[in-house]
Amino acid sequence: MAELGPDPGALPNALPHLWAQYPWAVRLIGATAGAAVSLVYLLPKSRREAASRFVTGLSCGLIFGGPTGLWLAERLGIGSALSGVETLLAGSAAASLCAWWVLGALTRVAARFGQKG
Repeated sequence: MAELGPDPGALPNALPHLWAQYPWAVRLIGATAGAAVSLVYLLPKSRREAASRFVTGLSCGLIFGGPTGLWLAERLGIGSALSGVETLLAGSAAASLCAWWVLGALTRVAARFGQKG
């Protein structure tokens, strides 16, 4: 009797090729992950602040994910151990995380100085 299910070994072999075809998807996943993780470190005070920081983190992750991933891999000396997808994913997450955190910190500093005047 013939097996009608998918070949169990086909999916892991297809994933690197699939990700290589859609680098924007890798950047989007990394940027979203970085923005989500950053919520743990610095909670927003309002929905508006959360939305602003999320859009900024997502944008920075999408735009600067590649260069950030290459820079991180070079600085850590692990460039030969990572695939291009892993480098892009890590770079997008790092860029998003940093942008969100910095924007949140700057917002709170500006609010603190604005109240004293």
